[in-house]
Amino acid sequence: MLPGLEDTIVDRDAYQRNVDHLRGREIVLPKIAELADPTQHIAPRMQAVSKADPDAADTLNLFRVHWHNARDRRALAKVPEHIVLDERVTGVKAKIVVALGNCFPMIDCHKVLAAYGCLIPRLMSGVFDATRHRAVWPSTGNYCRGGVAISKLLGCRSVAVLPEGMSQERFDWLNAWLADPNDIYRTPGTESNVKEIYDACHELAKSPDNLILNQFAEYGNYIIHRSVTGPAMERVFNHVNVSGNLTARAFVSATGSAGTIAAGDHLKSALGSQIGAIEALECPTLLYNGYGEHNIQGIGDKHVPLIHNVMNADFVIGVPDSASDGLNLVANTTAGRDYLSRYRGLGQQETSDLGNFGLSALANIIGAIKYAKYMNLGDSDVVLTVATDGADMYQTELQIARRKHFADGFDAVRAAETFGRSVLGASTDHMIELTRVDRERIFNLGYYTWVEQQGTTLDDFDQRRDQAFWDGLLDLVPVWDEMIDNFNRA
Repeated sequence: MLPGLEDTIVDRDAYQRNVDHLRGREIVLPKIAELADPTQHIAPRMQAVSKADPDAADTLNLFRVHWHNARDRRALAKVPEHIVLDERVTGVKAKIVVALGNCFPMIDCHKVLAAYGCLIPRLMSGVFDATRHRAVWPSTGNYCRGGVAISKLLGCRSVAVLPEGMSQERFDWLNAWLADPNDIYRTPGTESNVKEIYDACHELAKSPDNLILNQFAEYGNYIIHRSVTGPAMERVFNHVNVSGNLTARAFVSATGSAGTIAAGDHLKSALGSQIGAIEALECPTLLYNGYGEHNIQGIGDKHVPLIHNVMNADFVIGVPDSASDGLNLVANTTAGRDYLSRYRGLGQQETSDLGNFGLSALANIIGAIKYAKYMNLGDSDVVLTVATDGADMYQTELQIARRKHFADGFDAVRAAETFGRSVLGASTDHMIELTRVDRERIFNLGYYTWVEQQGTTLDDFDQRRDQAFWDGLLDLVPVWDEMIDNFNRA
């Protein structure tokens, strides 16, 4: 059995300690099916849930770990919150539809869902002992915050591992939520330095009291996004497609840990959508087997995640970090919003809505624009993507981007130049429409990380070539839900 895919109780004593521990905190755990369709299953709980502070360590926030939170992050929305970007913003006729991750509780980011999906099978099986283990959450910033939040709700200790160069807002949040500052491990480098994160985890794993929950290799991350984020995106499309005449042409997403992009596997099956994997042009690992550093925070790279189903991907799309840095200024400064209002025709609410997009969201939007241009899409086409987090997580990055790209000032002219270069001038260069040979090349690249460095067996690595492997992972959802049911009853 692969780690993280436990389907039965492995350690009965640890399991019972988990039951006793959570009983003492009066915690009820939501099932994956409830998170996948909360309007059906969680609505009866909303009278109690709505009273809980979405930013507090309140165990009722477990029932907000889904895409159907309203913009106030308290109420339950019938359709996941999203923004439809039209030609004034994108320069293309196709509709680019962005689901909002900043409606999730505690961390204003959907990575709290990934953390829940990774921890649940370990908790239900007794592999993770909430009374003994520290949950170690390696990431480039948001997943470790999600893991810390989930751990705190469950009353267990956790460790955040992230590069020292990530945004200050991430560290501010961690300092507020972690009682012991020694539980924050700052690794060398920035966004692209994932190997250094793994090295730190190897050291932490030497202690039997630490359990590493590596989002890049935890199949629970893939499973929960395919079974929760995928249907949420399908509901968003169905809501937008009120006329019935629209086509969901693609789901595009930065590769990151390859959890979110698993929603594309659902959408390909349900709607026939293609899947586009976005990466930073400064570190073109999938595009050119390349390397480098970039500032599209939250997407990681220099390797192919173990849980990335690359054999089902259709495109790889490169986006420069200068574009996401620049658009962050356009969307979140007075000069930028004045330009969008006066020359692009956006209203006050529309310009305000752009604050829902963090750096990786802006990269996703640019990638969607490039895909739409490459495919010559029209006004009956839709490209779906997500905003992992919002601009609030990158306020300090605004000042850094000013100094880096606009040392002599950022005014309306600079805003126009940036928008023209990054959006209207976005080209179809640095993107690949994948053939079977391309997919095999990318798949094989993962060998060096997972087999040679991280100790994955060759059989476990190779079985991921077959789509039946990935489809079969969904068989675990009802099994895990039954385990959660039994755990809650106990």
